[in-house]
Amino acid sequence: MERALRQSLKESQQHGNERFPFGVYWYQFAPGAHVVDSHWHKESEIFYCIDGEVLFQVDTEYIPVRAGEAVFIDGGDIHTGHARGGQGCSFCAMVFDFAMLASAQYDAMQEGLIVPFQERKAVFPRLINPENDPGLLAHIRQMISLSRQPPPGYQAAMKGHLYLMLYEAAASGRLVNRSRSGAADTARTERLKKVIVYIQHHYHRPIRLGELADLIPMSEGQFCRFFKSMTGQTPVDYINSYRVRQAAELLRQPHKKISDIALDVGFDHISYFVRVFRKTMRCTPSEYRKKL
Repeated sequence: MERALRQSLKESQQHGNERFPFGVYWYQFAPGAHVVDSHWHKESEIFYCIDGEVLFQVDTEYIPVRAGEAVFIDGGDIHTGHARGGQGCSFCAMVFDFAMLASAQYDAMQEGLIVPFQERKAVFPRLINPENDPGLLAHIRQMISLSRQPPPGYQAAMKGHLYLMLYEAAASGRLVNRSRSGAADTARTERLKKVIVYIQHHYHRPIRLGELADLIPMSEGQFCRFFKSMTGQTPVDYINSYRVRQAAELLRQPHKKISDIALDVGFDHISYFVRVFRKTMRCTPSEYRKKL
């Protein structure tokens, strides 16, 4: 994929700050909600499910993540997810730059743990569950607890927990090699990224199914099956979800009319915008603005 195209799909949010690149986020979603739009970032991520269940997709791999389990996402992986079951879900996401664990000089830790991790030759297992990884989950839960009301010096504890996770995963043989992926999976992921970037560039206007299928190229029927298999959503559902999330950001501007926001994000009719917004966010645009 072209560098400019890949950069367009990259998440632009800064996680933490330059002195401590570690961001922690809590979310809660209703049943069936799409909780993570397809995106990627250079940082690693630990996604811990607190309640409910989330079907996560990382590149072409599907991972059901239940309450008390976590999924680890390598930097650069495209990922998406939606709530499963009838109760919705809540989760905590910790996004961090693994380079913050690097040694000041090239020592045994740098050679044996840090460099292999950065090269994805020895990384945490994708699904971290109580049966196989109780120690890793204990560290994750302690990091989450520390993040709620960070005490002085908590940064040292956060880095310490990550170091201990590396040790325990290495000692128990749980580090895995994800440095290579199959050519077919890579091609499918690159095709998906191309379509998503196109949607993100043109969501403010009508997007025909045919123009998306032509990007790959495929017939419209083949494209719909491909897109659903890769994202768990139909192309229309993904476009609407992306438009709603753009609208949610615009609703933070209190003087901007809701009807204008609907047009700005690609909805031709305010009634349809309100209906789609309510389905995605479980409230109307005006109710969402009041919550803000």
